[in-house]
Amino acid sequence: MASFWSYWIIILTTIMIVGTTWVLFANRKTDDSTTERTTGHVYDGIEEYDNPLPAWWFYMFVITIVWAIAYLVVYPGMGNYPGLIGWTQQGQYEAEVEAAEERYGEMRSRYLAMPVAEIAQDPAVRKMGMRLFGNNCAQCHGADAKGRYGFPNLTDDQWQWGSTPDAIKETLVNGRRAVMPGWESVLGSKGIAEATEYVLSLNGRETDPGKTAAGAKHYATYCSACHGQDAKGQEIFGAPNLTNGIWLYGGSREQISHTLRAGRNGVMPAFKDSLTEDKIHILSAYVYSLSN
Repeated sequence: MASFWSYWIIILTTIMIVGTTWVLFANRKTDDSTTERTTGHVYDGIEEYDNPLPAWWFYMFVITIVWAIAYLVVYPGMGNYPGLIGWTQQGQYEAEVEAAEERYGEMRSRYLAMPVAEIAQDPAVRKMGMRLFGNNCAQCHGADAKGRYGFPNLTDDQWQWGSTPDAIKETLVNGRRAVMPGWESVLGSKGIAEATEYVLSLNGRETDPGKTAAGAKHYATYCSACHGQDAKGQEIFGAPNLTNGIWLYGGSREQISHTLRAGRNGVMPAFKDSLTEDKIHILSAYVYSLSN
């Protein structure tokens, strides 16, 4: 924090504490007896008596002021002053993380030595994995892991990059990047419409026969290298199956046409720098268990 703002906070806080203390004592009455005098204030016909503040109430105010001063001496709160004990949020967080690592580290290391498919059946592993998933994956894939527009469903049997334990772990460690190029500059509007019809026909949808035949030629020339001759996808490229009716970006004629025209750029972040090896191992087991 800059020195100016540090002094600004110290001065304002001091003024408030001193001012509050002065107001409290300046208006204190030592005569505890009640009188019939009023302050002259009238609210809806109700007059306010000029009686002293009850002693217990007054001392509660005093205690709060003393507590505030003691707190600001012991803990940071006055600008850049660190407090007598040097407490910080970051320090407490690191201490709690260290304590948690000492408590659970040995257990996670034991699981690390076991195959993903084996520990995926362990309820304790699934419980830990569910928490890791909620903290790191649910934002994109959803709390139920069923995905959403642009993010795949992790509970079915369709896997863009492979469903083996090793493939899932590789995805978590290094991330994935799925690039679908746009073809408008190559195929033009007419070619995009034809390719769209062919992709729809792969799923048994009603299409224009002439456009479908022309689209099949476009597919063989430009798309089969990634999606395969049978259009069932290739995990090595992260190219999805186009015949199963599962669409990451929507399966309507307009959505498929947009994908062909503009392309897609899907990114799965790598977690090797944010999660430890044992946590990735447990998270891999949890993701594996979602569809097994």
